[in-house]
Amino acid sequence: MPLVIVPTPVGNLRDMTMRGLDALRDADVIACEDTRRTLKLLNRYDIRKPLISYHRHNERTRTGEILERLGRGENVALVSDAGTPGISDPGQILAAAAIEGGFSVDALPGANAILPALLMSGIVTRGFHFAGFVTGSGSEVESALSELADIRDALIFCVAPHDLAAFLASALNAFGERRAALVREISKVHQEAIRGTLGELVLVSRTRELKGEMLLVTEGADCPKQDEERYGWPILASCMKKEGIWDKIIANVLYESYGIARNTVKKFLSREAAENERERE
Repeated sequence: MPLVIVPTPVGNLRDMTMRGLDALRDADVIACEDTRRTLKLLNRYDIRKPLISYHRHNERTRTGEILERLGRGENVALVSDAGTPGISDPGQILAAAAIEGGFSVDALPGANAILPALLMSGIVTRGFHFAGFVTGSGSEVESALSELADIRDALIFCVAPHDLAAFLASALNAFGERRAALVREISKVHQEAIRGTLGELVLVSRTRELKGEMLLVTEGADCPKQDEERYGWPILASCMKKEGIWDKIIANVLYESYGIARNTVKKFLSREAAENERERE
């Protein structure tokens, strides 16, 4: 009998698909990330089924139990708190183990936050790279982001509200100034897409308390070079340079005032100095 991976709404409960509801009704048991949240969904659609927990803290031990249920001929539906299980949520280990055990595995199409975030970002791209959550210490996060800096497609990250300001600063340092959008509370009452540059989003994160589930979308490395004058800071940097102010001080001022990464400012000033030198030759 099958293991059915069932996407659930990321916000509005009306985003649940009819096939998803059928799979929940046909299941002998539903494995879910949080039984309380899944119960709210089931109550909304008047579904009564046994629930067992399946989350990142018990997925390895619980996988064996679910395989035994499949072996007894039970239908098992797997859901997460929101979206499609296995995408930055528990589920991949179970799906792989079920396939290896010779059981049928079906994954239904349905709600996810990735595509809505990409489309609402306004960033045009040929493809995208979904990086999910990037965790660790500040240096570890920045190192991991640096490895993604040369990817040509748009980048999509899951971001926790309490890590938002630090993560945006790390992204700015790793990627430099590029277009980005922070999309939060998808399909919920307070859905919002904050668009701009990474530097501008850093400033937003310092002046607003943003809550809820968020995704950050940034341009890829092969996007057309930004019109630097559009953002104003290069003009200010050039004027300060002409006044004889040191590069280090200029970089600090722009970082503190606009959130522009110091390395980004220094690279701009070095490039401008080289261009001026060539013109004098």
